[in-house]
Amino acid sequence: ILERIQDRISELGDCCERVVINVSGLRFETQVKTLRQFPNTLLGDPLRRLQYYDPLRNEYFFDRNRPSFDSILYYYQSGGRLRRPINVPLDVFLEELKFYQLGEEALTKFRDDEGFIKEEEQPMPEREFLKQVWLLFEHPESSQAARIIAIISVMVILISIVIFCLETLPEFRDESDMSLPTIFHTYKNCSITMTHSEDPFFIVETICICWFSFELLVRFIACPSKPAFFKNIMNMIDFIAIIPYFVALGTEFARQRGVSQPAMSLAILRVIRLVRVFRIFKLSRHSKGLQILGQTLKASMRELGLLIFFLFIGVILFSSAVYFAEADHEKSNFSSIPAAFWWAVVTMTTVGYGDMYPETMGGKIVGSLCAIAGVLTISLPVPVIVSNFSYFYHRETDCEDQGQYIHITTCPYTPPPSPELAAIQRKIHVHEKALHREKHGDKELIVPSSEFLDGMVPTGNSEVPNKRLVTQV
Repeated sequence: ILERIQDRISELGDCCERVVINVSGLRFETQVKTLRQFPNTLLGDPLRRLQYYDPLRNEYFFDRNRPSFDSILYYYQSGGRLRRPINVPLDVFLEELKFYQLGEEALTKFRDDEGFIKEEEQPMPEREFLKQVWLLFEHPESSQAARIIAIISVMVILISIVIFCLETLPEFRDESDMSLPTIFHTYKNCSITMTHSEDPFFIVETICICWFSFELLVRFIACPSKPAFFKNIMNMIDFIAIIPYFVALGTEFARQRGVSQPAMSLAILRVIRLVRVFRIFKLSRHSKGLQILGQTLKASMRELGLLIFFLFIGVILFSSAVYFAEADHEKSNFSSIPAAFWWAVVTMTTVGYGDMYPETMGGKIVGSLCAIAGVLTISLPVPVIVSNFSYFYHRETDCEDQGQYIHITTCPYTPPPSPELAAIQRKIHVHEKALHREKHGDKELIVPSSEFLDGMVPTGNSEVPNKRLVTQV
């Protein structure tokens, strides 16, 4: 019983033992039992933290970020609660968590608390050839050839958008039909009209559509999952970008053969050509800025819904008020409440075209209140949207900066021996062994099992092998 009591007292003494941790000159003191709560971490494992032990000062030294260590130590003291200091950047604190080896579970929980979006693992095709094709067309950062294909795709998109805009110029369009991409030139009072086969705009547009179709088809064949491919919004944009060309081409053939009605063909072609403008969203596949904007709008749908709802209420209220305020005026611009909706929207958004305006004193008062209410209504959800944009922007820049900077690691207090010193140690060992054989014959020479420290060599006295002499500082 007495031995058990002594063992228990010894265990309690070990647990209540205090350790000093020096973080860049700032000393922290805690108990060993506090660190033992997480034995799989750097500080909780005695063998891992031993390499940072300074026997001269009887402390553990870490050349790391000092403000972050307050939260690291509180993680041990609180039993696993991790809170980032306000004055410590997110990327710096993540580096400290990885250095102190708190574990993947703690890192995952911290990312969830900070609002990180879990990055889904990108699936890859099983066949090696399809995998290489998928990387070539879907991941521009995978290789130099993939970057070249991405640059070609961007150039084709820009050319297509420029053609879409240029063919609407008066000197390049057919005055008889605004929807058809024919060229109309005037040279000395004579006009030259080109068909589709001779139209340079149509030829360039056909080349662009061929590239878009080829790119979409290749990516569809190489994709790892066909259902996931159709669910991706970017693939839907690619599909919508090429559909107008084929629909317009089919409608034009039907019009030439007299199958469809001209009025219906004109309306369809105008709508189809308008859809072509959405081709600009194909740039978001290669633009980080457009991706950040899309993520911001997606995360701010609730705030945008509130903004539209507030604007709708204000339009109803102030359009009704200005209609009744201007009802007795003979030359009133507000013939009805729905007619006043446009004025209310323009006034609340502080645009003020001036095409409709109140002329009576009551109408001007209503207009003033409408402008003030519009400023207040729009300004309420805007800070949340700006905050979301700032979050996604800084998260993207932090991911880019992680590959540009390498953190300085803390050197252990006992570095491994240098090659020069190891050679000297081997010579000393051989010399001592030879002397030992001269004195004691074939008796085995006892050599200490511990490795020599860099800057420390054994003394010439082989009788005391564990004695050390510091020769370098």
